[in-house]
Amino acid sequence: MGETRGATDTASDAGPPVITGREPGSFARGVLAERHPALIEQVREAFPYGPRQQRALDALLHEIVHGVVEPLDPASPDAGLWSARGPEHFGRPWFDAPFLWSESYFYRRLLGAVGYFEEGAWQGVDPFGPFKRAELVGATVDEELRSLDDLAGAPAHERATALLLASLWGNRADLGFRGTAGEAAPGEADPRLVADDSAVLWSLLPPGAPATVALIADNTGRELIPDLVLADHLLEHGHARQVVLHVKPGPYYVSDAMTADVVDCLRRLCDAPGEAGRIGARIWGAMGAGSFEVRTHAFFCAPFPYERMPADLRAELSAATLTILKGDLNYRRLVGDRLWPATTPFAELTAYFPGPVAALRTLKSDVVAGLGETTLERLERSGRAWRTSGTHALIQVCARPAGPRLSGPPRAG
Repeated sequence: MGETRGATDTASDAGPPVITGREPGSFARGVLAERHPALIEQVREAFPYGPRQQRALDALLHEIVHGVVEPLDPASPDAGLWSARGPEHFGRPWFDAPFLWSESYFYRRLLGAVGYFEEGAWQGVDPFGPFKRAELVGATVDEELRSLDDLAGAPAHERATALLLASLWGNRADLGFRGTAGEAAPGEADPRLVADDSAVLWSLLPPGAPATVALIADNTGRELIPDLVLADHLLEHGHARQVVLHVKPGPYYVSDAMTADVVDCLRRLCDAPGEAGRIGARIWGAMGAGSFEVRTHAFFCAPFPYERMPADLRAELSAATLTILKGDLNYRRLVGDRLWPATTPFAELTAYFPGPVAALRTLKSDVVAGLGETTLERLERSGRAWRTSGTHALIQVCARPAGPRLSGPPRAG
């Protein structure tokens, strides 16, 4: 089914400004002007692309830095779809488009440049595959998987807390499955957790309830492995009867997980000794039994907030006892990629969601909501780039039934 129709986010909408790359020195500007060009070069160096792909990459690099947004080739099968997704952005500088839109379109253009969609030798070859596979090898991953042995005999509630934090901080090399963020004294809140609704999350999933958990993944590799381990815990300890892992239908945002990445991570678990191998075997069996399932949807690669999700995806998520969204991009899409006042209630921005929803997110972009005044003041006084550095994180939950926004902010899409 198609995407929900509605006006594309624009900075002229009523309400907080939509984030774009116009502001010099902003995080969005840095991504468009520096990170994306660097990624083009990394992809070029990772594969022996031929002259056609090399020319296309050169053209894309020049367009991003010096040109304007060009539409897809009319012969592309999704040209009409992208023309409808934001025709007002074509012919204008990349920095003028909503950041969420320009990032998403960049990855579509990059895939097109390397021939991912065309018949030929490079069709279906993931340009980010080497980076993803590198995440699964090495002594650090071995050590993180061995640390699961230490949790195997821990009380269920301690194990649950540790695995939830491991999923939250999955891309943090210094954490693994140890279950601590390293800065909090015993019995004290971790100052790097700017919001912690973990108690609400677990209250929605009491042991023995016939729950279905939808887990919308973010990155593969050392983030997806903790997600799989958390899913195993939910099933093994009766917090869920079924876990549905939602992944991207194609390569996206360098490290975002696809089905093939799930299989790679699952094999990595299965090949490990000890508790990690036992977890891998349980998940493998759960997939065969249907209690763990991998699904995808085209909307996961769309340049819009979740408020514009199509009816079929909305119906699917409405059937879940709880939907858990992982990572920064999913958070931006959940609350809307706008410069909300940081104290805007999380429940207000997610009231449209079709059921209870939780966000597990390491902060890596400017968007944030649901913070307490005291927390915000402490963070602002620190003088650190806490919104974008990945040093802080949050667990936020909206547990009430879906309904209209409470008041104030407009639709984010």
